[in-house]
Amino acid sequence: MRDLLDSASRLVGDPQWQSAFRRVLTAPADGELGLPALKLLSTLYWLQGKGIISGQHDYLESPDEFSSKLKGTGGAYAGLHGYELGAISNQSEKLLSSQRQAVTDSAIRWHKAGGIVTMSYHAQLPGTAPDWKNVSMTLSEADFTQVITPGTAQYSALITELDKVAVYLSKLNEAGVPVLWRPYHEMNGGWFWWGQKRSFRTLWNLMFERFTVYHKLHNLLWVWSPNARNQWCDEPADYYPGSGSVDILALDIYDADYRKSHHDSLWRLGCGKLIAVGECGELPNIALLAGEQPYWSYQMTWGKLLYEKNNDAAIAAFMKDPFVFTRDAYAAKAAGLGSSADAALKPGLYAQYYNNVALSGTPALVRTDALINFNWRQAAPDPAIAADLFSVRWSGRLSAAYNETYSIYSSSDDGIRVWIDGLLIIDSWMKQSGQERQGSVRLIAGKLHELKVEYYENQGDARAVLMWESASQAKSVIPAEALYLPQ
Repeated sequence: MRDLLDSASRLVGDPQWQSAFRRVLTAPADGELGLPALKLLSTLYWLQGKGIISGQHDYLESPDEFSSKLKGTGGAYAGLHGYELGAISNQSEKLLSSQRQAVTDSAIRWHKAGGIVTMSYHAQLPGTAPDWKNVSMTLSEADFTQVITPGTAQYSALITELDKVAVYLSKLNEAGVPVLWRPYHEMNGGWFWWGQKRSFRTLWNLMFERFTVYHKLHNLLWVWSPNARNQWCDEPADYYPGSGSVDILALDIYDADYRKSHHDSLWRLGCGKLIAVGECGELPNIALLAGEQPYWSYQMTWGKLLYEKNNDAAIAAFMKDPFVFTRDAYAAKAAGLGSSADAALKPGLYAQYYNNVALSGTPALVRTDALINFNWRQAAPDPAIAADLFSVRWSGRLSAAYNETYSIYSSSDDGIRVWIDGLLIIDSWMKQSGQERQGSVRLIAGKLHELKVEYYENQGDARAVLMWESASQAKSVIPAEALYLPQ
C-alpha cells in the first residue's frame, strides 16, 4: 500500500487526497460482498503495479471461441475471460436461456481453472425485442426517464429484464464464482440507448440495488467502463456513479489510443480504486504500460478484434511478456497470496517496551500481547520494565466484522497515540489521568487494517485500553480475535 500511496502522491501531490486514497482503496461497493469476491478484490489490489492481467472477450453465442483460439496462438490462456449476457440476435426466449446457461457453465469451468470472470451486458431497450438495433439506438432524455421511473410500463419491463439476467448471476453466486460485472458500458458516447443521459447514474444505481439488495448477488465487483475521451464522446467523469457503487474504473480504448492522460485521469477520478482497460482492439504496448501507465490491472481484447487488429506474432509476444499475467501465472500468484496470507494470520500484537518515555533505543522487552487492556496502576508491566517512565509501541493488524464507521476510544494514563492504515486517529501524547479520547475511521469487514498504538507512562498510575464502537458493534475493548500480528 505504501508504494501505491507514494505513486499517488507523485500523480496528485495532495495530502488530503492521500488520506482519502487510504480510506477507499479496498472498500468494496457492496457492503455484504462475499468472501470469494473479497479475495479477488484483494488479489487485484495486491497485483496492482506488478503487471497487467491479459483478457479476452467471447460472444454470447460462442462463449469459448476466441479464448480457446488465443491459447493456440499465444501459448497460454488469458488470465481474464470476458463473457456476454446481453442478447442482440433477436433469438427466442428458449434459445437465449440456453445461451446464457452455456455462458454460466463456461464461467464456472473458467473459475475452477484459476481464471477471472468478467461479464458485459448489451441490454436491449426494455420492452423491445433482443435485437442489435434495440441496443444501438438513440433515445430521448424524456423516454429514458420513463425507463428509470417506478410505476411506468418501461420501468416494469426494465425490472423484468434485470430479473432474467439475475437468474444466471445467482447461479454463479451459488457456485462461488466472483464476477467483474460490467453493464451499460460506454455511457459517455451516444451509440447505445443508455448513452449520454443526464440521469445515467440513476439507471446504474437502480441495477446496483436490484442485484445487491433484492437479489442478494454478493459475488459482483462492479466495473464502470466509459469510452476513452475522444471527439465522439463526453468526459467520462460526467457519468461516474461514485465510489459507493463502483469497484473498478475501466476505459474502453480503441485505435491504440493508450495515452498517459487516460491512465492518470482515471486514477485520479477513482481516488486509488482499481483501473483497467475494459475493451480494446489493438493490444497495448507493454513497455509503455510498464514505464508510465503501471496501474492498469487488466485489459480485455474484444472478440474477433484480437485477430483483426493484431497479427499472430504480436499476440504471442504479448502473452509471453513477463509483465503480462496469463491464466496460469495469475492463478499461481493468487494461490501464493492466499497461502502466505493464511500463514501470516497469527493472533496478537507485536509489543516493544522501552525503559524511557521516548520509545528510543533498543527495546528492553519484546513480546506478543493479546490485546490492549492494561491497568497496571503502580506496578511494572514486566520485571524487565520499570514501574515509571516507560513506553510501549504495539503494532499489528485489525479486522472488523462490519463495513461501518467505527469510533475508536483510548483510555490512558498517560500519553497515547493511535494510527489505523497510517492515519493518526487519536493523538493525546501528554500527561493525563485516566482520560478517554475518541477518533473515527471507516473499517471494511474482512480487511486487515494496519494498526499502531504508542503509549508512555510518566509517574504514578499506569493504564492503556483500546476500545471500539459502531452502529452494529457495542462499545467494548477490541478483542483478541480481531487483532493479528504484522506480516
